[in-house]
Amino acid sequence: MNSEYYEYQLTIDKILDSGSRSFSDREIVYRDIRRYTFRSFANSVKRLANGLRKIGVKKGEKIGVIDWDTDVYMHNYYAIPMVGAVLHTVNIRYPLELIAKTILHAEDRYLVVRDEFMPLIEKAKGIMPVGMKVISYSDSKEKVRSPLDTIDFWELIESNEPLEEEINVNENDMATIFYTSGTTGEPKGVWFNHRKIVLHAMSVSLVGARPPLSLTSNDVYMILVPMFHVHAWGYPYVALMAGVKYVLPGKYDYSFILRLMDKENVTYSAMVPTILYLLLTNPDAPKYLHVFKRWKVTIGGSALPEGLAKKAKELGITVIGGYGLSETCPVLSVGYYNSAIEGLDDNTKFMEQITAGAPIPLVQIKIVDPATGKEKETGKIGEIVVRAPWLTQEYYKDPEKTKALWKGGWLHTGDLAYVDQYGYIHIVDREKDAIKSGGEFIPSLLLENAISLHPKVSQVAVVGIKDEKWGERPAAFIVPKEQVSEEEIRQFLLKLADEGKIQKWWIPDRFIFISSMPLTSTNKIDKKVLRDMTQTK
Repeated sequence: MNSEYYEYQLTIDKILDSGSRSFSDREIVYRDIRRYTFRSFANSVKRLANGLRKIGVKKGEKIGVIDWDTDVYMHNYYAIPMVGAVLHTVNIRYPLELIAKTILHAEDRYLVVRDEFMPLIEKAKGIMPVGMKVISYSDSKEKVRSPLDTIDFWELIESNEPLEEEINVNENDMATIFYTSGTTGEPKGVWFNHRKIVLHAMSVSLVGARPPLSLTSNDVYMILVPMFHVHAWGYPYVALMAGVKYVLPGKYDYSFILRLMDKENVTYSAMVPTILYLLLTNPDAPKYLHVFKRWKVTIGGSALPEGLAKKAKELGITVIGGYGLSETCPVLSVGYYNSAIEGLDDNTKFMEQITAGAPIPLVQIKIVDPATGKEKETGKIGEIVVRAPWLTQEYYKDPEKTKALWKGGWLHTGDLAYVDQYGYIHIVDREKDAIKSGGEFIPSLLLENAISLHPKVSQVAVVGIKDEKWGERPAAFIVPKEQVSEEEIRQFLLKLADEGKIQKWWIPDRFIFISSMPLTSTNKIDKKVLRDMTQTK
């Protein structure tokens, strides 16, 4: 055995160290409030880490964060795991009782809270963990006034020197925890160790360089995924690993976001389809057509409707699809060009890049029969099961639900899909959202995609409603762009059926026109609410 050998640990602080050395002058920008170079950011993070040590934070303790997408959140993404503690990204869009419940379940010992959320914490004091300490902050850096005894966040940075000693943190130590944003059942705790997060960031960085995104260290990222949601898809870590300027928008204000994108020369974003829709339909959007022409976007969280993708393309936006889950850290596949489609015509490439994509490096994906586990042939629908080095190994303190997640060494996603002849994944439904009509499945996502192509449709969601004869039949909720009748939509779908693009029996029995879609805490369309609405409309 070589006593001089050093066992290099894949820990989150290595991303910070590497980025601040190789791209020391790259910027992290928070709105029009503060900006850092990677070098000054690393210095600030190390001061915070030292401050956390000084107030008694111990290895393995959980620290919750309640905040918008800010520079303070970005500090905590690095400083908390750096000292061996666990970052709990609290879902601020949960109701107060559920926020308290997840904080209790995670056993948070500390809570970092933005000033505007302090009244919530004061109100919930009686249902929070006993002895939990609160670290508060304001954008102005003025001390937050509160009846609670709080620690000032900025003081932790300004009154301490950078932490220089190497902390005994192992790559297999827990680094983060958060709770799923599912619309059915109780949220489940999902956690990841350092190694998983580092490998995920490395793979996402690598695949971003492939066309059609072709991202380089000269790109400017503004990620429009809440930082409480699956590590903002890993991009706060990808940014320093890839050496890109990173712009934080704070609380989402879509007119302000467009202005900030213009001012900071943003070239790349990731988001759910709803956010893209809200930006493209914002009243100020026509002022920023020059921004759209340089913009590259990855869509995940929900399937990318073909109609929305084509609208983005018309504006000059390079848009691709992607796929992943909370349990998978999250990215599993994106719509990069693999060798099978590189030489094909532009339209074929476009239709492939807006699917759920192809697996990113180190990901194995199979499509299997949900009942037998037998692998399906190309083009046949089955459940997606996956392996990758960054999947969660279990739900936190929930062995029963973990049993359903992992079977036979594969993580079971509950998503129904097929793989086409080029190796790209086409999601057809969530298993729980699939509409079973007369013993056959109607894939709601394919039906939504077809309806989204109608020029008078802005947004669409399809859900199953009970039917005495068929068991279930589809109902389509539509946010119209302009006045449109049920008959117009029906005739449009009949034409698509005649062209062989959908089955005639898939056409919804009901079309319900609404002014806006109900959304989950992560801005996905809330189908549970829509199902409830079918009972009253």
